[in-house]
Amino acid sequence: MHIELRHLRTIKAIDEAGSLARAADRLHITQSALSHQIKHLEEQTGVELFVRRSKPMQLTAAGRRLLQTAEKILPEMAALEEQFKGILSGKTGRLHIAIECHACFEWLFPVLEQFRKAWGEVDVDIRPGLAFDALPALQKEEVDLVVSSDPEDIEGVEFIPLFDYAPVFVAAATHPLAQKEWVEAADFEGETLITYPVDRARLDVFTELLTPAGVEPAAQRQVELTAVILLLVASNRGVAVLPDWVVREVKYSSDYVTRPITENGLTKRLYAAVRTEDVTRPFVSHFIRLARTEPVKLQRQ
Repeated sequence: MHIELRHLRTIKAIDEAGSLARAADRLHITQSALSHQIKHLEEQTGVELFVRRSKPMQLTAAGRRLLQTAEKILPEMAALEEQFKGILSGKTGRLHIAIECHACFEWLFPVLEQFRKAWGEVDVDIRPGLAFDALPALQKEEVDLVVSSDPEDIEGVEFIPLFDYAPVFVAAATHPLAQKEWVEAADFEGETLITYPVDRARLDVFTELLTPAGVEPAAQRQVELTAVILLLVASNRGVAVLPDWVVREVKYSSDYVTRPITENGLTKRLYAAVRTEDVTRPFVSHFIRLARTEPVKLQRQ
């Protein structure tokens, strides 16, 4: 049995119109063509679908069963067609985001709030559980965008620059290191370093400063929330290194100060990793524009 969508549209049109002539007008075909289609449909199903010589035209029990199927499938197909039109026009789609930058939650939520207002039909989700396998997940189409500060040469993936940031040293205002104009790797010896609970390979303080210098802090304390890190720092329970925009965003207290890392400071760049075929999708492009704008807003505050 081979039933096509046009067959479902036919039986629905006949049931609603009550006659072949009116149904043919609805379907924009001739009455002869509609009769031929009915004959072909009954041959396909092997059963009679219409009560012959009835006015208005009536369905048999088998015809009513096929009509029930038509009333279920046709709206679903119409909705699917609209979704595909939305995808082709760039109005709908999916934007599932994985984050390799733990601090980026502080920056990302305002961006997503603006994005949601502009692209209400796009399915947005954050996948923090994929943070450490984010790029393979991007290649497998499990996620659609990865926020990362570590670009790689991956076929089919583009790393689009978002913005530069400066990792800064954060200490209590009463801490001895707060009196220095800048800090160096050796200053961390003997200090409790408070970090996010991620691997050292993803922490700027280790990758850009301590590991190259062969320096180990006296202790490392891992904390999930930025506000708690700053609370502990302000209480002189340790020191931290955070992106400059994070410290500006949270603004927890005036009991801590920030200082540059090294005399010339450090600069890092954040990227959006996207599959090459998705780079030009309108809502992806808009997300990237918003992502670039938000840190500028923070700097002006």
